[in-house]
This record gives sequence, C-alpha cells and structure tokens, in this order.
Amino acid sequence: MVMDPKSEGSAVTGIVAKPARGRGRPPSGKAAQPSSVQALDRALHILEIVAEADGLTLTEIANLADIAPSTAHRLLMTLQARGFVQVDDELGHWVVGVGAFGVGMSFLRSRKLVTMGRTIMHALMESSGETSNLGVEDEGEVVFISQVETHEAMRAFFRPGRRGAIHASGIGKALLAAMPDDRVLELVEAKGLKRFTASSHTSSKKLLADLDEIRTRGWSLDNEEHTLGMRCIASVVYNEYGEAIAGVSISGPTVRVTDERLAKLGEQVRQASLDITAAIGGALPDSVGRG
Repeated sequence: MVMDPKSEGSAVTGIVAKPARGRGRPPSGKAAQPSSVQALDRALHILEIVAEADGLTLTEIANLADIAPSTAHRLLMTLQARGFVQVDDELGHWVVGVGAFGVGMSFLRSRKLVTMGRTIMHALMESSGETSNLGVEDEGEVVFISQVETHEAMRAFFRPGRRGAIHASGIGKALLAAMPDDRVLELVEAKGLKRFTASSHTSSKKLLADLDEIRTRGWSLDNEEHTLGMRCIASVVYNEYGEAIAGVSISGPTVRVTDERLAKLGEQVRQASLDITAAIGGALPDSVGRG
C-alpha cells in the first residue's frame, strides 16, 4: 500500500534485476515439482516475473528467472506467440500481453465477485471517502483483484494482482479471522510474521488475540501494520456454502481514518461485505451475526 497523490499518477512497484546466478539451478522459491514439465514451469515463472513489473529487458528476466538469456528468449517467444507477453521494440522491454488478461478475466468471471461487487464498492468509497478494495487469499497471501479509488488527492493504491502479507493487511486479517486457529498457525509457520513497521504482528499469540477481537467486532483493522500513516478496515465476503472467499476493505491515511471514525467506518465496511455476500448468492455461517 502506498500513498499516491493523483497529481503524480498511480504508483507502481518495479522489480530490480538481481545478479545472475549459476546456470541450471531451479528458480529461487519457485523450484519445479518432480512431476512438472520443466519448460512449462519455467515459462509460467517468466510470465509471473513479467506480470510483477512494468517492463523488463531480456537480461533482467533471465537473471530473475535464473536461466540463460537464450532459454529465456525461447520461452518469451513462445509466450508472445500465444499473446501472453509482448515486447516494446523501441525500448526492448517485455510486458504482459492481452492473452494473459483474457485468462485472468475468465477467473474473475467465474467468481462473479468483481462484477457483482463493483457497484457496492463504489457506494462504499463514496460513503466513506476512502479507496475501496477487494482481495482474496492465495497460498497464504492476499491478492488484490479490484479497487475503486477515492477522489482524494492522497489515497491508497493497490494494483490488481498485487500480493501482500496476510498478517499485515486488513483483508488478510479478516480472512484469517474466518479460519480456525490451527489453520492460522499453519500459515504463520509457512509464511512467517515479517515486521514491516513497529505495529506489525511478529508474535502468533498477539495475532491470535487480534483475530479474536475481529471475530467479535465483525471487521478488521490494519493499524499502520504494513505502511506507516495508513490504515485499512476490512470484512469478509462468503459464498453460498458460508465459506470465506474474499474480503472488502477501505484504505486511507490516518489523518482521515481517525480513531473517532473507526467504529462508523467499520460498520460501513461490514455492511458492504454483507451486501456483496448477498449479491453473489452467498450465505453467512452460523457463527457470524447478521447485524
């Protein structure tokens, strides 16, 4: 989450190429499973790398993927033929192509979430005056899939597709609160509790205590736990089986999301989550109050 004055345009996070490694090693953190097809695994890894940036050279991609430039070029050409990536001939930068967008949109259509929630998110943004976000959990992280930006010059900005630490996010903590404690502890053990600010949860005991408060209250609060000067309030969206599938939130600077406004904003966010749940034909589990 970044504070992003409109006069300067939307802020994005770039990727800095890391030094080249020895050839033949699996990509760091992305080792192929024994049963996977290596070429496919490498191509998908390259697609992920390109998707996280706003333009990378062949050399940068090869370094980040930890493969030879010649191998990276062959994979990029294959992805380009399918429309998943494209190259800026003038700058020599590779970017995501329209083919990848089409695949991503099929996911969003299948979930109904973005389309049905968009109107409610607009209303939440207008009533709260803050940016409204929609996110899901994937592999122990939060993935932001939609945003309605506030009209204010200073605002929070999440690029769709961006991932975030689940323990330092309003949506992430709302989703954690919908899980049993043993599942939360599994994720904590797998992902760790990274310190982003002095307010970040670095103790599983304190995180679990916070989640208990969220369950009682009905909404979560990221109180400068990821970015100093920014707060995020979130609540959970449920599917037809009463399963938590997403979270809706508002994010804004602490000068506007003040202590005095928290209760009112929290109730607005909680109501928005109930409205989205109803819009997609969802049902609340018995443990969740209807308000």
